This record gives sequence, C-alpha cells and structure tokens, in this order.
Amino acid sequence: MLSALTHPKLADCRRLFLRNYEVMINIGVHDFEKRGEQRVLINVDLYIPLAQSTPKSDQLEEVVDYDFMRETVSRRMAQGHVHLQETLCDDVARAMLAHPRVRAVRVSTMKPDVYPDCEGVGVEVFQIKEEA
Repeated sequence: MLSALTHPKLADCRRLFLRNYEVMINIGVHDFEKRGEQRVLINVDLYIPLAQSTPKSDQLEEVVDYDFMRETVSRRMAQGHVHLQETLCDDVARAMLAHPRVRAVRVSTMKPDVYPDCEGVGVEVFQIKEEA
C-alpha cells in the first residue's frame, strides 16, 4: 500500500495506526443483517504533525494516545445499527479528525464473512483536515 505520507500536506507527519481491530457490530441493509451482529475489521491511520507528536520528555501527554483510536471506534459501535460500511468509515474518520493534533486520517472497514471465496469486502476513506 502506498503511504499517504508521500502527500505534500503530510510530509511533516508521523503515522499512528490501529490494525485489524475486530468488532462485532449490527451492520447491513438486508433484513437478515439487521437481526444480528457481524464481524468487522477496522483499520485506522492517523497523521500527526511531528511538531505535535515528538516527545521531549518521553511522556504520554506529548503524543496522541493509541487508546484514542480504540475508544473512538468503540463509541461509534455503541451508537447502534448502521446500514453501510461507507457511513461507518465516514463517522469514524470525522470523529478522528476532531482531535486537535490529527491532520489527516485513513479509515477502512472490512466484512470478512460475507463471501466464502474472498478475504472480505470493504470500504476505505482518506481525509485531510481543512486548514483553518
């Protein structure tokens, strides 16, 4: 996968990531999908300017805590049923971008149990925060 760090607006950033966070969520548009949860794998990349994420005292408050990514995803899961993976990705990305240190985000979701003949089906979104 080509890194977004090659994007000119992200050249001064580091990337934090959460890989294959497995959640059970009520997701889908079909009636059978609305009756139960499905396994979804969520991936998040956060792009944080080095000036705001390079620790000087080796202290957690100097960086963006990984817990922020997991807790943000968990809060979205707690909101209940979502029809589309696109909606889920957009919601998670919007919440990640609300963090003051985050300049950009990539979020992907994958439903690995939909088809028996492929690894999964999914969606990915990449957003850069508009400059104020």
